Parts: sequence; C-alpha cells; structure tokens
Amino acid sequence: MINKVVSGVIEATQGVKDNMTFMLGGFGLCGIPENAIGELVKKNINGLTCISNNAGVDDFGLGLLLQQKQIKKMVSSYVGENDEFERQMLSGELEVELIPQGTLAERCRAAQGGFPAFYTPAGYGTEVAEGKETREFNGKMYILEQAFDADFAFVKAWKGDEAGNLIFKGTARNFNPCMCGAARITVAEVEELVPAGTLDPDQVHIPGIFVQRIFQGEKYEKRIEQRTVRKR
Repeated sequence: MINKVVSGVIEATQGVKDNMTFMLGGFGLCGIPENAIGELVKKNINGLTCISNNAGVDDFGLGLLLQQKQIKKMVSSYVGENDEFERQMLSGELEVELIPQGTLAERCRAAQGGFPAFYTPAGYGTEVAEGKETREFNGKMYILEQAFDADFAFVKAWKGDEAGNLIFKGTARNFNPCMCGAARITVAEVEELVPAGTLDPDQVHIPGIFVQRIFQGEKYEKRIEQRTVRKR
C-alpha cells in the first residue's frame, strides 16, 4: 500500500505557484483546510483562482488570502460574510463568478469523475445561463456546465490514514469529499493521522486513490460563524 504521508504543510504545498487554480474545501467556517491556507499566505503566491463554497470571513479562512490580495478570481456560491471580499468585488479588484450551490458541487464531482461537462436546469433563464449552450430534454431546458480544471485541491478531514483514506465529520462532508480527486493534486490535512489498516473500511468516505498527499494538521480553531444567544 502506498504511503502518502508528507512531513507537514510545507512539503504538502510544494509546487504551488502564482496564477494557479485551487479548490478549497469547507462549508462556512467548518471543515476548512486552515493549515494549507496559512501556508499559502506565507508563500505569498499571487494571481490565484480559488474555488470554494464561500470566501471565509475577514480574518479567517480564505479571508486571509483576500487580505493580502493574493486572489485574482473567486469562484463561489455564498460570499455574504466577508467585508473585504465585498470591497474588492465592488471596486473591481477581484473577479467573481457566482454559481448555484448545487452546480458548484456538481462541477467538482464532474472533475472528480472525469466528465468534461454536464447539463443542469439550475440557472436556466437567468444570468447564470448567459453565453452557455442550452438544450431541451423531455420538454425541459438545461444549460451546459463545464467541469472545473484545478491544479490543487486542499481539503480537511477529521481522520485519515497513511494511504490517504479519509473520514469527514458532520458539515465538513459538504464540499470536501467532492473536491478530492477533482484536481491534479489533492492535499488532505487531518486532525488525526493513523496507520494504514486502522480505519474501518465501512466508515471511510473517500478512498486513498483520490488523495496524493496527507499530513496531520495543527491548532485547528473551532469558530462559530453566526453567534446567537437566547433572549432573556
């Protein structure tokens, strides 16, 4: 069995360059590859295209890359929690492609499965469909969406083994699994790294064939995106 463990985040991010396209897992502030994002900030690479469900918040997640103006284009579904994102978008500093959430996930899955494109009814008759091929199936109109083409996918799992098999916890399963194997290189950071053969095969969400590099992350921050309290 191939051992895919790397020494840490520095080795895991070897090969990243300016103007690359990255997928970054997570849903809101849950399941974010925090160590990888931190290292990308340190490397000070620029001109990035980032594919992610959201753009983090001002001082966390992808917000850290936005603060340093390292992102050229953001491909996302939900971007409502980041003031710096809003400022850059409205000023024209940041190119933004907003995608229906299901389409975003499916474009990841298409890349994961090796499909170049697929038809979906989501967005037909709206700005989402502008410039795209349309076709009718059984009396219903669909638009053609392209699979993503990314250089790296950075994902975060709860537990993984030396062979790259991954288990996700809770909401972290929303976008992390479908990004695994959807880029040329998939880097997985995990809270707990165990020897191969330790994980129950029936509990594995992503098999190691979809992962090229894996390492145990450090110092994860369990943030609450919208803190609310009960009124007295």
